[in-house]
Amino acid sequence: NCSTPNGDGGTCKSLYECEIYQKMFRKTNRTPQDEQFLRNSKCGFEGKVPKVCCPDTDKLTCITPDANDGQCINIRDCPALSEMLKEPNNTVKRDYLKASVCPGPEDPSVCCGPAPRLQEPLYEQCDTKVSALPPDPDSDCCGVDSTVGNKIIGGNATAINEYPWLVIIEYEHPIEKTKLMCGGALISGKYVLTAAHCVSGAILNEGTPKFVRLGEYNITNKGPDCVPSAFGDPDCTDDMILAPIEEIIVHPEYDRFDLDKRHDIALIRLKIYAPYTDFIRPICLPKVDYSQSPPADLSFYVAGWGRYIENTTAKIYRRSSVKLHVEVPYVVRDQCQAAIRTIPGVENIVFRSGIFSIISFFKPLFTAIVIRWYNLALKSLE
Repeated sequence: NCSTPNGDGGTCKSLYECEIYQKMFRKTNRTPQDEQFLRNSKCGFEGKVPKVCCPDTDKLTCITPDANDGQCINIRDCPALSEMLKEPNNTVKRDYLKASVCPGPEDPSVCCGPAPRLQEPLYEQCDTKVSALPPDPDSDCCGVDSTVGNKIIGGNATAINEYPWLVIIEYEHPIEKTKLMCGGALISGKYVLTAAHCVSGAILNEGTPKFVRLGEYNITNKGPDCVPSAFGDPDCTDDMILAPIEEIIVHPEYDRFDLDKRHDIALIRLKIYAPYTDFIRPICLPKVDYSQSPPADLSFYVAGWGRYIENTTAKIYRRSSVKLHVEVPYVVRDQCQAAIRTIPGVENIVFRSGIFSIISFFKPLFTAIVIRWYNLALKSLE
């Protein structure tokens, strides 16, 4: 027995014995989601033939953009969504269709659930509420991206409009000119949350933080970033915004020589207001301390840019030019500290989550409560 990447029950068997994956593999227009789903379905080998976790049902389950249960089927078999194809100029319906694409055997596959209740785009509700203060989580103006369901987590590339609160800090260097060494999370129209070691101490020998990149996806590409779409036309971002840094506020009790790495947190105040768009949105700050009474089956997600482990045996690392994400389990502090202390040279560090397979670049640690994302911690252990 096994679980598919989207959580369905399955059986580990040869790829050639799994019809639903065979159809997905033979699709003419496989999406990046399809590719990731197939990679994450591997559960071993039968000789040289890969084995996959084949679902026990003939249809894959999914979550619709409005957080309802659905099935990943051909859009022609889903009347509510196929009707939307008749109005290609309706931006609300077009965006809903894009968010409905799921990894599946049909071309194109969409997550079909109850008839959607369409609203005006969130950016039309929230762009007039941009403020220096963090948004109220109940306002729907924070912690919401356009890819609510169908996430495939595990050190993979994110969707192009996923985690729109992630930013990259640009450093000015006299010789190398521009360096990208840290990131952060947008928490309001004016402020970015980051780690103190990213804006103070030894890192300043490598460069001075000058700008924050908003709405970035591919750090090596100039202009809008694009990825293939299940509907033919590429899905593209807006132009990245380079926001000048006005002020850096480091936690007053942060000490870079502290072995416990306490108070490793800072704020960056921007000179301009960050707009509210599909690709630039703040994350919510929690109203309660989830570490005191964590919900059942609590998981965290780490996302950002940087290096990832391509081959664990040979310890081969690759630097990613696009956003990556990985799911990590919640582990109680004492259990985690005991594990961390087995690492040579690490003795007293305070750490509140699992071991990450994506390294380098500061990455916010966040979780989803229903369909709202909250920034719960900062990843500062390299």
